[in-house]
Amino acid sequence: MKKRDSIDTSGYSELIRENDSIPAEYYERYDVKRGLRDLNGKGVLAGLTNVSNIIAKDKDGEPCDGQLWYRGYRVEELIEKYKDTPFGYENLAYLLLFGDLPGKRESRKFIDTLTDARELPTNFTRDVIMKAPTKDVMNSMTRAILTLASYDRNASEISVENVVSQCMQLIAVFPMLAVYSYHAYNHYENMDSMYIHRPLPELSTAQNILNLLRADSKYTETEAKALDVALMLHMEHGGGNNSTFTTRVVTSSGADTYATIAAAMCSLKGPRHGGANIKVMEMMDNIRENIKDPKDDDEVRNYLGRLLDGEVFDGQGLIYGMGHAVYSRSDPREVIFRKYVEELSEEKGRQDDLELYRKVESLAPEVIAAKRKIYKGVSPNVDFYSGFAYEMMNIPRELYTPIFAIARVAGWSAHRIEELVSGSKIVRPAYKSIMKKRQK
Repeated sequence: MKKRDSIDTSGYSELIRENDSIPAEYYERYDVKRGLRDLNGKGVLAGLTNVSNIIAKDKDGEPCDGQLWYRGYRVEELIEKYKDTPFGYENLAYLLLFGDLPGKRESRKFIDTLTDARELPTNFTRDVIMKAPTKDVMNSMTRAILTLASYDRNASEISVENVVSQCMQLIAVFPMLAVYSYHAYNHYENMDSMYIHRPLPELSTAQNILNLLRADSKYTETEAKALDVALMLHMEHGGGNNSTFTTRVVTSSGADTYATIAAAMCSLKGPRHGGANIKVMEMMDNIRENIKDPKDDDEVRNYLGRLLDGEVFDGQGLIYGMGHAVYSRSDPREVIFRKYVEELSEEKGRQDDLELYRKVESLAPEVIAAKRKIYKGVSPNVDFYSGFAYEMMNIPRELYTPIFAIARVAGWSAHRIEELVSGSKIVRPAYKSIMKKRQK
């Protein structure tokens, strides 16, 4: 496929820098909450939600072990409740959408409904997904989501009943949009073999992802469970995260479900949000390539210091996967997921790689504290291990963020529905103009 050259914009950069650069002190002068967060990192209160809650401080305002709650239940309890079923993600999707845990009958009906909806329109894979494939699977999925509106007679109707139907259909087909988009890219761009498996009705979302992805459709129970848990931990994270807030903002304008979820996809794909685990993987590759003994604490500590000083890797001065906008002492998702990463590493013979991750996890907080003078606590977030887990499952990196989207579409859907039911105003924050008046 022939790629288009970019337009020549030489000479414009200086104009842009001159007219679009705003001095940092202006934000403090006008008390602007950059990123909708105050100087202490606390988010500006923009709404109310019953869907989930994040707790990172105790009653006295001091950092505490992080907690994540879905509809009044701690996520640890939910993971434990569904540890013996492959359909954990589906049961929690029901909880997020409808507010209550499903009984056996409700669970079976919901899973059957998703199974029946796990079918794309006739020739959709050929006519939409296979056309103009790209390495950026998130872009391919977003295009497909918007195109699905063309097959919906009630695409623009925003009644709760219709939106719930649309959301459930999107939850059902997201794995196919992701994996088929990857296969198209892998075939046309990487010149690899093409195979398209159909989802199997008896399989869960996690199992079907592995079934659709692999040529032989085979997977282990450890892989399927780890992926199911990953989906459960990524499916929701409060109303203030970037992509969920995007969902609320676009919903408040009266936009249809397809446009809303497409907007959330565009928000999620950025490396500061859903693409963070890829940066962790690239950083770990860089560490392996540049240290002689990964078991030497001093050598690893020294390299982490050079990472923070911007001397190595991408020069950004970050240790990716460490720290979080809300959590400080611990990210509960990382704490839970670590167990499944350990099981995968044992099954795959990757214990040495796991030891390097553990070493970085152990040493990074002290290096950050010394270099950045941060003493409130820095801990690994869920992105620190998720990419490693996907790599052990032979999931290509092009699908890391799409898998995040497969999980998070349930949370987006819950927030969209809540905004339709409880929201009454379009979200419209203010921007202060510092523009100077000029004469011709």
